[in-house]
Amino acid sequence: MADQEELKLYGFWVSPFSRRIELALNLKGVSYEYIEEDLSNKSPSLLKYNPVHKKIPVLVHNGKPVAESLVILEYIDETWKNNPILPQDPHERAMARFWASFIENKILATASKIGLCKGEEKEVVILEFSEQMKMLEQQLNGKDFFGGDKIGFVDIVGIVVAFWFQINEEVLGGDVYTSEKFPGLFKWIGKLQEIDLVNKCRPPREKHLAFMLSLENVKRQI
Repeated sequence: MADQEELKLYGFWVSPFSRRIELALNLKGVSYEYIEEDLSNKSPSLLKYNPVHKKIPVLVHNGKPVAESLVILEYIDETWKNNPILPQDPHERAMARFWASFIENKILATASKIGLCKGEEKEVVILEFSEQMKMLEQQLNGKDFFGGDKIGFVDIVGIVVAFWFQINEEVLGGDVYTSEKFPGLFKWIGKLQEIDLVNKCRPPREKHLAFMLSLENVKRQI
């Protein structure tokens, strides 16, 4: 099916949001053309296909664009039925959407504040982050993946928690996100690292680290 269709993904190599889409497409075995965007000089095509947010990722299927990573993931699952990433049970599906939204709208928002705060304010944010991460960890409940015995919707959304947070921790030199504090999440990370397709959809570690270090250095000079 996919081989007979035109499918393009506009992304950015270090973005967890476009990497989510790559992972979902690869898990489905869907062929697509990847188009790397320069976010400091966005292409006319990106601005055309996502005029509202002007952001990546954008999936263009037979000329029709779909934007926002969570929306794109659901579109992919509904369009290519093999290897479903969302549960079939309505309640389980609703819960997967809930925890994906929790990662997107709660955890990422809180994590982004950590490097911007100082003193007591930072301690409050770190406590909030830790409490949110413990809530997420509880959803594993002894399972290998949030989706059960195989990778699913929440795992795909959560790759930012699995890999990007670890890089940020190295850059900031903190001890906020460690295996001692979140053993369940780090066990899950280990399971993700056993999956070749997951590893292929991660940015090269050293390149990723160097990129984040350069951003941090710029912030310190401002």
